[in-house]
Amino acid sequence: MNIKLSSKTKDSSTPVFLFKNGKKIENHVFFRNSADADKDYIKLFADKNRDDEFAACLFLSSGKKVLILKTKENKKNPLRKIIISMRRIISLAKKEKIKEIAVNLEDFTPAGAKESGLIETAELLATQFELANFEFNNYKTTPKGGWNYVERAFIIAKENASLEKAVANGKIIGEEINKARTLSNTPGGDMTPQKLAEAASKAGRDAGFRVKILGENEIKKLKMGGVLGVAKGSVERPKFIIMEYFKGAKKDKPIVLVGKGVTFDTGGLNLKPDNYIYEMHMDMSGGAAVTHVMAALARLKVKKNIIGLVPAVENMPSGSSYHPGDLLRTMSGKTIEVLNTDAEGRVILADALEYSKKYKPELVIDIATLTGAAMAALGQRASAIFSTDRKIEKEMIEAGEKTGDYLWPLPLWEEYEEEIKGTFGDFANIGKTRYGGAITAAVFLWQFVKGDPPSPKLRRASKKQGEIPWVHLDIAPRMTTIESDSLSKGAAGASIALLTKFLRK
Repeated sequence: MNIKLSSKTKDSSTPVFLFKNGKKIENHVFFRNSADADKDYIKLFADKNRDDEFAACLFLSSGKKVLILKTKENKKNPLRKIIISMRRIISLAKKEKIKEIAVNLEDFTPAGAKESGLIETAELLATQFELANFEFNNYKTTPKGGWNYVERAFIIAKENASLEKAVANGKIIGEEINKARTLSNTPGGDMTPQKLAEAASKAGRDAGFRVKILGENEIKKLKMGGVLGVAKGSVERPKFIIMEYFKGAKKDKPIVLVGKGVTFDTGGLNLKPDNYIYEMHMDMSGGAAVTHVMAALARLKVKKNIIGLVPAVENMPSGSSYHPGDLLRTMSGKTIEVLNTDAEGRVILADALEYSKKYKPELVIDIATLTGAAMAALGQRASAIFSTDRKIEKEMIEAGEKTGDYLWPLPLWEEYEEEIKGTFGDFANIGKTRYGGAITAAVFLWQFVKGDPPSPKLRRASKKQGEIPWVHLDIAPRMTTIESDSLSKGAAGASIALLTKFLRK
């Protein structure tokens, strides 16, 4: 979509009236510029639906169309309603086959916002327009009239360089999220570990970061028993994707992102039932997110040192599959007792988290569609966050609120470690009961981030000897969109917007 800042509306554009409860539509800038014959009809329609939220297309006597949306203001958290309104505008325009729209930037800006608030709103608006305009049609025959996309959007505001840059940045972020959604939506027959590695290499070439792909022999040399164990059942060989972006100061430690890259998850010998297996081509959504966070940061020319790691495997049942009861020795030397082959994501992430330590990172963040238990706990409206650093956790939750990537914290307590102690190995890959699965999965991963036991002189958890600040995002609840998202069906692209915002800051 072509999204531009403009100080004037174009005659060719369909104006969008967005107004909130308590606001009079006759005060809207587009109303004041409407033909007199149209004003009465617009006002009559708005007054008739005064107490309702709605989105409608009006056909005016002048021959023009207008889109009119009303939303109830959420004073506690106004951005939540605003973000959905941004998406609903595009959804309605597509439904009405409108190719060009004009929106007023101030409609979306929280009351009392300063210039910095306008800049944030302009960036957010461009991102949400891109997300709402996306459809995964790669496997569909193009209809005669083409697809119903919005081709141009004009954001009406006083033009200045900062706002124009914000719109351009927001468009970049939206484009990269949509690329990740395309990867996640691609069927498992076409999205193999090799194809995911090729997609990462292309993203690196296009955006400007270095990509290195390790094959099976190199993975063996690193003694990544977790990755190799999960990959045993598939004819598709594992890949370990390394992405490096060094644009910060040489003295600055990097931040490492680790993404789960299971390109199809059957559950292995613990085969998933039919109602859970259908969408498992999206089990590499964490890997897609890491790849396109890297691409977004590179295109935005962020002055940071960022590393992306994606272990890519396919989890299949066959005569060569790893078994329940197997003991896998990971890169760290710690062993994993496999109690369920469908808890494979944490097994491959164990090796990737160990590999991350070679960079001596400032922070490690892993992103994974890890557990159905997170979805049972939170529904489909927020991802789960676990962290060893409360300050970082708080900042990431705030970044999520500002981007529509909502997070909710769950506990990471040492008491839960008892749940994942192995009988014959160091750690079991599932807990001892069917309860708290999202937490026990996070605690399992924690064991592969932890350093040596702390010195008695060191008291702060984030400053423990050998310990790296760590965040785990379980994005399984947000793997796919839901109807109220006002986004197309399929992958949601969860965590990319919030990570991009957090890492830029």
